Amino acid sequence: MSREEIFNKIADMLSEQFDVDRSKIKGSLNFQDDLDADSIDFVEFVLKLEDEFGAKISDETAEKLTTVDKAVKYISEHSNKN
Repeated sequence: MSREEIFNKIADMLSEQFDVDRSKIKGSLNFQDDLDADSIDFVEFVLKLEDEFGAKISDETAEKLTTVDKAVKYISEHSNKN
């Protein structure tokens, strides 16, 4: 799966979960600052990423996934659905 495809899936997921206009989701979007995601929202999102892409994301790693670009990079390197 290409990075563009991963980005598009993640953007769709964010748009749905956080009720954000899909066109406003960019790579630099910060989950906490731009989406006002609290820790529960973010944990739910990480679980959805794991389910969607078949990637295991440790708590330590999840803390570092602060932007869409970082999530795309991690998924592209760790997804078993490539």
